[in-house]
Parts: sequence; structure tokens; C-alpha cells
Amino acid sequence: DIISAIEFDKTGDHLATGDRGGRVVLFERTDTKDHGVSRRDLERMDYLISRHPEFRYKTEFQSHEPEFDYLKSLEIEEKINKIRWCQTANSALFLLSTNDKTIKFWKVQEKKVKKISDMNLDPSKAVGNGSIASSSNSSSPKPCLANGSSLGGSYNYLSHDFSFPPGGLPSLHLPVVVVLIQ
Repeated sequence: DIISAIEFDKTGDHLATGDRGGRVVLFERTDTKDHGVSRRDLERMDYLISRHPEFRYKTEFQSHEPEFDYLKSLEIEEKINKIRWCQTANSALFLLSTNDKTIKFWKVQEKKVKKISDMNLDPSKAVGNGSIASSSNSSSPKPCLANGSSLGGSYNYLSHDFSFPPGGLPSLHLPVVVVLIQ
């Protein structure tokens, strides 16, 4: 889509663009991180920068959708008319975006997402087929309570081809939690 609004934040490190489709795309400046010199410091030095600033894609989101104003019998475009950056807080970016009718306030921040990635299981130390929880040997169903326990008789929860090594299991296998930044 065609860009209909563009705005730098006050530091010049972030750029927001809005398009005629109602999307806002954010970019982050990458060349200042290499040199450690901020835009203000460069302006104070009063000399020409030998290369242009470089930005990389950070994120995008759908800000506005097309709507119909029933009181005025008017269709309202999703086109972003203006974007304004607000003061940042707690490493989050805040911005306003507007179409012909609605102003929206957005908070953009990196979020840590936890994901279970893998088990710390060593396949060379597995005994039998590794199936611990399997079906019962009994052919007649027993009534169960709400918490999963049984009213009658004992169940054999281990399959016949699984055997414990002498001295018990050598280690406890737990899932590994990986923190992803989004």
C-alpha cells in the first residue's frame, strides 16, 4: 500500500509509517548502536555524517479497519492520516494513529515469551520403550472418582516391557523452558 503518514520519534531512533490500508509499520535505527553516538551528540559536533542512517523492520500492526458511520451515512476509510509519538516509559514505545474518525493509542514493547522446547532426556539411557503411563491390565472398567482415583482394585500403571534399573531411575527428566523475546 501507499504510505500516507510518516513520523520519527524525538530521538530519531524509531520511525513509524502509516499506509492507506490502515497498517502501522515501525522501524528501529541500527547504525547508532555500532558507533555509540546519539543523534544529539552528532548535532552538537556540527559536521556532516558520511553515511545515511540505517533502519531495520521492528514490527507492524493493523491500526484501523474500514467502517461505516450510520448516522452520517458515510464510509470511513482505514487510511492513516497522522502518526504522533508519545513519551516513552519502561522501555515501551507509545504512539497515536488516526484516520478520519478515530484516534488510537498504541503501546509497543518487547515481551518475553516462555516456551517448552525440549526434554532433557538422554535416549541412550532409556530402558524398555520408555512408556510409563499405559492402559490397565484389567478388562473390566472400574468406577472412577472426580479426582481420577479408583473406587475398586489396584491398577497396574506400568507396561510389561518397562523395567526399572537396579537402584531406581538415575535422573529426573524435566522439560527445558526457553525464554523468547518478541
